[in-house]
Amino acid sequence: MGLFDRLRGDDDERVVFLGIDGVPYDLVQEHPEVFENLTEIAEAGSAGRLESIVPPESSACWPSLTTGVNPGETGVYGFQDREIDSYETYVPMGKHVSATRLWDRVTDDGRDATVLNVPVTFPPSSRIQRQVSGFLSPSLDAAASDDAVRQVLEDRDYQIDVNAKLGHDDDKTDFIENAHATLDARYDVFTHYLDQDDWDLFFGVFMSTDRVNHFLFGDYANDGEYKEEFLEFYRTLDEYIGAIRDGLDDDTTLIVASDHGFTELTWEVNCNQFLADEGWLSYDGDDHDSLTDIDDETRAYSLIPGRFYLNLEGREPEGVVPESEYEAVREELIEDLESLTGPDGRQVCKRIVKGETVFDGDHDEIAPDLVVIPADGFDLKSGFGGKEAVFTEGPRNGMHKFENSLLYSTDPDLEVAGSNLFDVTPTVLDLMDVEHDGDFDGESLLVE
Repeated sequence: MGLFDRLRGDDDERVVFLGIDGVPYDLVQEHPEVFENLTEIAEAGSAGRLESIVPPESSACWPSLTTGVNPGETGVYGFQDREIDSYETYVPMGKHVSATRLWDRVTDDGRDATVLNVPVTFPPSSRIQRQVSGFLSPSLDAAASDDAVRQVLEDRDYQIDVNAKLGHDDDKTDFIENAHATLDARYDVFTHYLDQDDWDLFFGVFMSTDRVNHFLFGDYANDGEYKEEFLEFYRTLDEYIGAIRDGLDDDTTLIVASDHGFTELTWEVNCNQFLADEGWLSYDGDDHDSLTDIDDETRAYSLIPGRFYLNLEGREPEGVVPESEYEAVREELIEDLESLTGPDGRQVCKRIVKGETVFDGDHDEIAPDLVVIPADGFDLKSGFGGKEAVFTEGPRNGMHKFENSLLYSTDPDLEVAGSNLFDVTPTVLDLMDVEHDGDFDGESLLVE
């Protein structure tokens, strides 16, 4: 539906969804002077804390948020997934998402959807109105769904992602400038297509927030060198959100949401090094940099973020844990993980989740046996080489957090309390009056 349809009397409800990757609810709540527009949206509309998913990692979160189902249905569990019946791994892309995406449901209903910069959407779809795929897209040309979109991106100096390598420098000036440039160009492209006014669903994600949090959140939390730059970045983001809100008509609902929260990072925890030290994992030879290098004495291994797998007979190609001993061995692994404490004496594992309690669906063959939700400050890593210690430090000072994502909306009739990522898709569909089968892990937040 476009502008001319509405002038003819078509008043179907529309939705603009703005994703702000990794922005924690508490950050907005504690700084109303920085987030003036989000604060106004909360006062006039709806707002609250949104629970993330297990594991709280963007590559798993966005497929679940945009389908309403858990990774057992989407088939995407993290930044790195394992092939079925193999130790080979791959980086999930949009083509690996098996569940139906929100914008495809909208399109099937005869409506139009513009989708920009959503993680795990490469390659872009040609069946919806227009799309620019998000991070991990190999190039700007490849990210655009057609030549017209590609030209718009080029004209506005659009970038797929912030240059995270700049964040590794002690001097963060270039990183901050690049983050602002990425944010500015993203807003420029978003407003260009919002002004086209030819969409029913506009779905765009600002991911530069996640990058800024990874490299500057510790400065913010500890009154560090770049705290003011951190807050100034968010002040700009809030201004952009306010400008987009002010440009919408009364038939359009704005939703702003994040996929996970954030907190300060103190230690990187090398999970496979821990497993090796404790006798759970060993390698075939001295050179090892991937899962394929484990040997036939390995009983468990880990993939990022905090996913633990038993090397199970009949599931893994060279599994050594008998199925009859599965529960006993898993409980043994839980005990060892619960005993892991950091250099400061704190317990690393805040919560250990058994896979079957959170993963269920047609694509749960590669579901982990356990997922660890860490205590604040412990960022779980899962490399297979190059680390000689369990606890190390790196250039990042911010990490993902399961709790503390957010949802704000201009619609006052959303009940956000107690909500989670699975609720977003059914909520958007209800707001747009798009019929659906209701087969979601969440439910609509719209109060009748």
